[in-house]
Amino acid sequence: MKSSPPTTARRSAPLRRSDIPPSPPAARRAPGAGAVMGAILDHGPVARSTVARLTGLSPAAVSGHCGVLLRRGLIRESEETTGPRGLGRPHVPVDVDAGRYLVAGAHIAVTHTTLSLMDLRGRIVAEQRRPHEGTDPGRVLNGLAQRLPGLVAAHGAGRTVLAMGAATGHWVDPEAGVVVRHPQLGWRDVAVRGTLAEATGLPVHVDSHARALARAEQLVGESGTRTSAVLLFVGAVVDAAFVSAGAVHQGPRSGAGNVAHLPVGASDGGSSPCVCGVPGCLQAEVSEAEMVRRAVAAGLRVPSFPALLDRALTGDPTARELFLRRARLVGRAAAVLLDMFDPEVLVVVEPGAGRLPECLAVTRAEVADRSWVCDDPEHRVVPSSFTGSVLATAGPAVALGALYDDPLGPWPALPAVS
Repeated sequence: MKSSPPTTARRSAPLRRSDIPPSPPAARRAPGAGAVMGAILDHGPVARSTVARLTGLSPAAVSGHCGVLLRRGLIRESEETTGPRGLGRPHVPVDVDAGRYLVAGAHIAVTHTTLSLMDLRGRIVAEQRRPHEGTDPGRVLNGLAQRLPGLVAAHGAGRTVLAMGAATGHWVDPEAGVVVRHPQLGWRDVAVRGTLAEATGLPVHVDSHARALARAEQLVGESGTRTSAVLLFVGAVVDAAFVSAGAVHQGPRSGAGNVAHLPVGASDGGSSPCVCGVPGCLQAEVSEAEMVRRAVAAGLRVPSFPALLDRALTGDPTARELFLRRARLVGRAAAVLLDMFDPEVLVVVEPGAGRLPECLAVTRAEVADRSWVCDDPEHRVVPSSFTGSVLATAGPAVALGALYDDPLGPWPALPAVS
């Protein structure tokens, strides 16, 4: 990781969105390098000839891309192999090299931040969670930058950090690197990329946590989410991401995924009013804050959502019923999204779906009752591949996705492409 610039060069406050010039057009890259590296991630160690069959590229093109990726240290050669009984032409398989580089990531939640390191196979190397000491953007972002060198020194094992990803909820503009609006944090037009890049000296990539997790599912997830998926994130913030034809959809204003105000029509009463003024919105009914409020109203002495989850996991009937209620309402929203987009799979990022089997069953049953197009919810409604490490995955997944999209790009820590 590069050292930080002199403190005299830093701004006292984060850049604002209006201060940021438009990004220059991306330089044209040799086609197929990302496809080659993705195939190696999926199947490595793998022969170059197999990569050619998987990607549809010519053997010469695959060999060329592999040569550059080897020189950059992104892939490595494995031991030479031959066919059965020594027959066949020997080949040297290639694999992703997870021993040289890492990506860093930060997830900015409503009450805390999660700083993490990930290797090039998408495995979490280290994570560190800290509560906010105020939500001023400069304080939060510079605090993350100050913590990063210590995390790398303790857990990096000599590997170089290529880039940093940052993810949070609500409206995020990846092209500008800006959090456009995050009501719970009180952030508006905060230049996350500019602030973190200046403070760390690293390339920084920024996106919403739902889109980041959708990209992580595409890269290293367990479900078939490569070409067509909806990801529904249910936490302190409720939002979504949409994968179509293999691309994570952003929208012309990067606002895709705002599903917080889907009407789910809870009829049990006692819900907190939504900020939009319309009763029965998804976020107002199922957010972490609402879950804790309902738990306290029901007589549970829980100081936080993690404490409520712990009570549910240990069998507390009141806590479990609150999670089952949440699962039913999530199922209503999931049915709407399935009918609107007809994806191959809908991923539910919610701890009940991942850790309480009865919650996932309730969500699937609600989908079966309400959806007009989903006739196999047991296969199409699935929990996150990253249950237990969702927030630690979201931040670095932004940077990892950028690397796999353009491994021949201008990554300062890598040898130049010749």
